[in-house]
Amino acid sequence: MIRVLLVDDQPLIRSGFRALLDLEDDIEVVAEAADGQECLALVKEQLPDVVLIDIQMPVMDGIEATRRIAADPALVGVHVVVLTNYGLDEYVFDALRAGAAGFLVKDIVPEDFLHAVRVAARGDALLAPAITRKLIDRYVTQPPPTHAGSGLEELTRREREAVALAAQGLSNDEISDRLVISPLTAKTHINRAMAKLHARDRAQLVVLAYESGLVAPRNS
Repeated sequence: MIRVLLVDDQPLIRSGFRALLDLEDDIEVVAEAADGQECLALVKEQLPDVVLIDIQMPVMDGIEATRRIAADPALVGVHVVVLTNYGLDEYVFDALRAGAAGFLVKDIVPEDFLHAVRVAARGDALLAPAITRKLIDRYVTQPPPTHAGSGLEELTRREREAVALAAQGLSNDEISDRLVISPLTAKTHINRAMAKLHARDRAQLVVLAYESGLVAPRNS
């Protein structure tokens, strides 16, 4: 059973998502919260698999709540997915940098919404290659300053190559084709890189690849 926590300051939004989730046999909404502070208390109490959280809320916004969840070792199994009204708005990249596994637009069709919840619960990154490319094009043209001690020196040459391709929006299958390796080997390289760089998921790996300078943004 996938345990979900809904966090949004608009009751109508929460009730709409809950109505969809309650129809599924493998998904359970364990609690609802109206702000980030309430969310943090409920996350520690309920230990949900997935937190669906709005970005802009009173008391504490979704980005700060995401940052605190990601920083707590006791919540390593909690996957945060941010909700936005505006698609690739100015806050999405900040949310990914804070530790979100991905994001959803609130007008998403029900089938895609339910699929996204299941993907997040498995621990997979909720960033399709096409979405990754859009994020890169939109936000990484002016990346934040390079962080010293990024940990890239711990990666093997193949791991660095795989991470660079993932940061360009390629899937594991596409990475395997580009590097002439099996999809399983490509996935292994990505997983080992995530462990070495302490990235919670593939979304974090993309952020780290650009912030560390492993991949240079395109000026298009």
